[in-house]
Amino acid sequence: MASDLLTRIKHSPILCDGAMGTLLYSKGVFINRCYDELNLSQPDLIRAIHHEYLQAGAEIVETNTFGANAFRLARHSIADKVRDINRAGARLAKEAAKSFDVWVAGSVGPLGTRIEPLGKTSFEEARQAFREQIAALAEGGVDLLMLETFGYLEEVHQAMLAAQDVGAKLPLIVQVTIDEDGNCLDGSDPETFAPRLEEWGADVIGCNCSVGPVAMLDAIERVRAATALPLAAQPNAGIPRSVEGRNIYLCSPEYMASYARKFVAAGARIVGGCCGTTPDHIRVMKSALRVGEARGKATLAQVAAGSAAPTATPAQPLEERSNLGAKLARGEFVTMVEVVPPKGTDISKELEGSRFLKSVGVDAVNIPDSPRASARMSNQALSLLVQRDAGIDPILHYTCRDRNVLCIQSDLLGAAAVGIKNLICITGDPPKMGNYPDATAVFDVDAIGLVNIVHNLNRGLDIGGNPIGAGTGFVIGVGANPGLTDLDEEIRRFEFKVAAGAEYAVTQPVFDIRLLENFLRRIEHCRIPVVAGIWPLVSVRNAEFMKNELRVSVPDSILERMARAQTPDAARAEGVVIAREMLQAVRHMVQGAQISAPQGRYSSAVDVLETLGTKISAPA
Repeated sequence: MASDLLTRIKHSPILCDGAMGTLLYSKGVFINRCYDELNLSQPDLIRAIHHEYLQAGAEIVETNTFGANAFRLARHSIADKVRDINRAGARLAKEAAKSFDVWVAGSVGPLGTRIEPLGKTSFEEARQAFREQIAALAEGGVDLLMLETFGYLEEVHQAMLAAQDVGAKLPLIVQVTIDEDGNCLDGSDPETFAPRLEEWGADVIGCNCSVGPVAMLDAIERVRAATALPLAAQPNAGIPRSVEGRNIYLCSPEYMASYARKFVAAGARIVGGCCGTTPDHIRVMKSALRVGEARGKATLAQVAAGSAAPTATPAQPLEERSNLGAKLARGEFVTMVEVVPPKGTDISKELEGSRFLKSVGVDAVNIPDSPRASARMSNQALSLLVQRDAGIDPILHYTCRDRNVLCIQSDLLGAAAVGIKNLICITGDPPKMGNYPDATAVFDVDAIGLVNIVHNLNRGLDIGGNPIGAGTGFVIGVGANPGLTDLDEEIRRFEFKVAAGAEYAVTQPVFDIRLLENFLRRIEHCRIPVVAGIWPLVSVRNAEFMKNELRVSVPDSILERMARAQTPDAARAEGVVIAREMLQAVRHMVQGAQISAPQGRYSSAVDVLETLGTKISAPA
């Protein structure tokens, strides 16, 4: 019967089942359980739920395997059970369906981890995880594959490629999850994701989860205008409402049934329900479809001739984006000094210091983003004020710690609009390091994913690959740590950053020249301009803090030199001498220096820079 599914939906709609997790929770299974593992430990429960949906009239039942991939199962320490759980899920659904004239769909959901370009998991790792799961489902005898609730097109593409790798030739239903505006989590709209999924080999394209029937109907109507493929629609039973600490879905079976008819009228050939949908909903939806209340036939709109996926525009040449970009492009040595935002709103010291640094020829001021997770003034606001009132180029540190991908895009578009052009993209210190350790970290992406986002914005594309007009023109910097114990991992991440679009790198403070030399040797194959971090130590305690708490490599000889200083002034003077020695030693290896100004002592930073031969002196 599986072979005729695609033929059947050309003539009449097919009803899918509803939520598995909703019923498991209602039967007393706590949400911290691994629902997929229940295929092994409580098979009678899973089989009974399938039977409830079949008796209600479902013509497609999905296996209880939505999260049965190695990444999600690893959270429960059962990553080695992928094959067993998926085969069991397929077997249970087949057993329940054996006396019904129905199809069994192998359910495949997202991995639950970020993949490139926004995360650490590579395409091949993702594809292998999907391949392992899909192979087990095919071995278990499913009639078709249901890829569902995907928010990122790059991830669902890997799942589709994995299905092709397995070679089972099963019908492929691909469903994305959308927001109230009809867009995927990566920003892709129906006009973008529908033709891409069709190009990649989907047999049926649809939407499921996240939103209720109203928003999904709007999206399905837009998808219909972008593809002639059969469509699927499986909304939640409305938007959940919190009632006494529980999420309750309030759409009645009758309401869901009325929209089932509307979905069919809009072109959907497979309808069903997601979170909050029960056998009661499916039963009433079945009756509504059976009596043929859907009026007329959906018109299959052909994709406009010549339409194609959005393409990027060429990024602005590096030398035209900012003064810093021009110097980097010309191969000139660049100088930066760190200006840390204040803890309050008084920026007079920071502005005065920035004016002084400009007056003595420093190229740019480097403004960190709440360093060490401390609560400080917005570095974006300070960057704008420094640029406007001090007339020196700011370099905006931008971290992933406090922002989801939507906020990242909004922030960066705003920064570009007000003329901030220089970035350093970093992951960010976790909140537990700072003065508000209970603050929530976001980390939607890490520095690699952030570079990808900025690189695309420079080419006029948003996070979903959709055109936004002119590119942003950022100069893209990243961090690097030559002193990490696991240097292989640091090199691997550096390679990813460069591949993503990084254009220069700023290192952690250098106190051991050999470590920097080794790092530079290791990145010769992916070399971009490297700016060495230089830190004028202010005390032996400062040196110990750098070594033991920030994990910066500080040789014992430097600790001993700082310990010999008898007074605070002597210690600061020795710190400047050491910093000058470091700068003199690295100046011919790198293309710039980033000098920190501990305690806001900008004159100390300038004292260090004087070793370059520039006549710089602090104001009287």
